Amino acid sequence: MQRRKFLKLGAVGSAALFTGLTHPARAFDYSDLKIKKIRYYAAPGYTKPLFNQARGIVEVETDSGLIGVGEGGTPDMVRQCAEMLIGEDPFRIEHLWQYLYRGMFYPPGREKLHGLGAIEMALWDLKGKALEVPVYDLLGGKTRNYVECYATGFRNSKATTQEGRAQDCLAAGLRCYRIGPTGGNGDEPFDFYEHARKTVEFCERIDKAVGGMGNWAIDLHTRFDTPEAIKICSELEKMEPYFVEDIIRSENPEVYRTIRNMTKVPIAVGEQFGDRWDTNVLMENHLIDYSRVTLPNTGGITELKKILAIGETHYVGILPHFTGPLSTAALIHVLGSSSPTRCMIELAGGEPEKPAYFNEDFIDFREGKVHLNPNPGLGVKFDPGKADLLFEVTENTPFPHPYLLSPDGAIHNW
Repeated sequence: MQRRKFLKLGAVGSAALFTGLTHPARAFDYSDLKIKKIRYYAAPGYTKPLFNQARGIVEVETDSGLIGVGEGGTPDMVRQCAEMLIGEDPFRIEHLWQYLYRGMFYPPGREKLHGLGAIEMALWDLKGKALEVPVYDLLGGKTRNYVECYATGFRNSKATTQEGRAQDCLAAGLRCYRIGPTGGNGDEPFDFYEHARKTVEFCERIDKAVGGMGNWAIDLHTRFDTPEAIKICSELEKMEPYFVEDIIRSENPEVYRTIRNMTKVPIAVGEQFGDRWDTNVLMENHLIDYSRVTLPNTGGITELKKILAIGETHYVGILPHFTGPLSTAALIHVLGSSSPTRCMIELAGGEPEKPAYFNEDFIDFREGKVHLNPNPGLGVKFDPGKADLLFEVTENTPFPHPYLLSPDGAIHNW
């Protein structure tokens, strides 16, 4: 396969120990490409104002005209990251991630991580397209032929009950049907005792409908306090769900030391988390069975690979939360090239969403499973004419972001 000639050897020079916005001497370049523009589009028809569900579309364009596409982040966070990257080499993905992560005084919060993750996703797409290989090849190559899926809801079902929709979901080839607790729609007071009892009864009906065997799972959605949460989990143990998610609130991960000692259900936590430091304690201490971290929320593909490595070390699987269609496509590349830990991808409604601004075949979904896309990059083609451009960044911020470089060129905190 002929590939475009983007790689070059950089001349070795002495690196300054301090720099502002521009990196010193360009001594560590690996490609002839430079980031020229970064654009942010609003996803048409998607108005959900939650930063953790942000589905803006990010384009990173180089001076050669090559473009990579990512998804996620709010406009303010993406803009802040974009203004640090003009003129940089897009192939240096880990280096740029460290620059964006460490380039401010405060470590980035979860809001900024989503913006960073959207841009980092676009960099991987760009690099794959430049080298004419799929992203999963850049991540080590295939370890799976497909990734199993679980559904939250099942829109293709004509059934009028959750039990019927769960049965239709499994019949379509998906591995698992995910439900939520009863109540909590905001129209009436949420009584903990009542809804704990109703949630257990609901689970009993679903378990019976799908024949047990881990064919269903439940998200408690952090709604219950400890007494009711443990009561529910105790009742669910004999039903053997695939996982019980977000048993209690996520602000204090250490609370799962208590939860783990009080229940034997498989525990899944992480859709509200970001980078590896959010989940490290939970995995290292065997307090969870599955991580629910996802893209772009972790800060990007590279960071998710690191989280997967921590999980493999401690025998923790991964069940990424759904955030958006392009993020789902990126997850397939990551999980399809990861270690053989147990994993599934969530599909809201039971099938991939395929918006009109992406090519129809960017996700290969067959018989309830998602298959790896062999096309270059993430396998996505974006039509900007079908989205709303919110801004374009072509210049770096006028306010330098100081950081330190060690003699070998690695970034360190200022």
